[in-house]
Amino acid sequence: MKPPEHLTVRGPEDILGFIPHTLGYWPADSLVAMTMQGKRLGATLRLDLPGPETLADPRDYARTVRDYLSADRNADGALLAIFTNHGWMEPPGTYRGLLDALESLLDAEGMTVRDAWYVGDDYWRSANCTDLLCCPMPGMPVQVIRDSMLNAEMVYRGSSVGPAPENGTLPAAAVSAEERAAVLASEDAWAAQLDRRRGSRKQFHSLLAQWGSVLSCTGQELPPNDLAFLRASLRVPAWRDAVFVMAAAGLPAALGGAEAFGIFEDGCNLAPVGPVGLGKGAPGSASAGGGGVPGYGEVLLGLEPEVPAWGCLNSLDAILEKLSACGGQPGAAALTGRGWIAWCRGRGSYAAVYLGRALDEEPGYRLAELMLELVRRGTLCGWAARKEAAWRRFETDAA
Repeated sequence: MKPPEHLTVRGPEDILGFIPHTLGYWPADSLVAMTMQGKRLGATLRLDLPGPETLADPRDYARTVRDYLSADRNADGALLAIFTNHGWMEPPGTYRGLLDALESLLDAEGMTVRDAWYVGDDYWRSANCTDLLCCPMPGMPVQVIRDSMLNAEMVYRGSSVGPAPENGTLPAAAVSAEERAAVLASEDAWAAQLDRRRGSRKQFHSLLAQWGSVLSCTGQELPPNDLAFLRASLRVPAWRDAVFVMAAAGLPAALGGAEAFGIFEDGCNLAPVGPVGLGKGAPGSASAGGGGVPGYGEVLLGLEPEVPAWGCLNSLDAILEKLSACGGQPGAAALTGRGWIAWCRGRGSYAAVYLGRALDEEPGYRLAELMLELVRRGTLCGWAARKEAAWRRFETDAA
């Protein structure tokens, strides 16, 4: 594997300019914490800023931040950025107590806070510098961050900063009324055939080969009939879960889990069905690295395998975007899958929006409810907690 390219940080404006590219959006009312390994930037964490009651005693909040950052076992330092328009209210200092609590706990963990900043809509400044000669009020213009060398380099590499996910403006595939009608008409026909084959081992193997073909051919335009078949397959929870597991952990994990759950019926011998040409000669999903064959629960929580097949998960996310466009229960399944992938990537804000949309589409959709509860509790996906396994948006390091 080609090693990540190296980005050079020349000053605070480069670090602050890198944050929106890491998150995918410019944060507001947020604490962003970044670990450091020597001079190299590590993991990034974003949390909503606490309210007045928590600020009065920020120790629990600070412990939550510490616990997240401690997942980066190689970290020996940290950087903090508070995105707010109220960081200038000192004295008495709205967030001074929070910063002191964070610095104390992180220092005890061997992650000395090397710098901290306030970033507002118009100005930014150091949170620790009180010398008005070098840090005059109200601070440096935010445009300095937007014009930083690192920000320009990220844009040159194709990165863009979109709207915050809380605004409900996440990208979605567009579908015409004619295409939607064609997909839904074919979907019902496929669903009727697949429903009779829920217990068929042959149909299950054929289905995974068909999905494997789609995942291995990124960027292909699928006809409405193929989209309809894939959507119909997501109506069966066991098949939906198998597709997710296969994308992350490989075909053996998907097959082994299905056998363990006993979803097959020996008397179900109907011939497999599917669109002509879909899955023919397909290699199936690539295997993830390390270990034996993991179970479904371990994969869905990001505990196994050691490193997931991020390329296949990225492909799955792209096809699920297309499948979600026509709504209904399959749309809820596709949105749930996108929410799970976002959670696996460590992007809880995006995960919550996708999962919320899934429940809007299909109230009571169980997997979406369970995943949303994990997100709301602040549970971190196992892969996102380990640098060697975590998803990299750009495949770059910054130092």
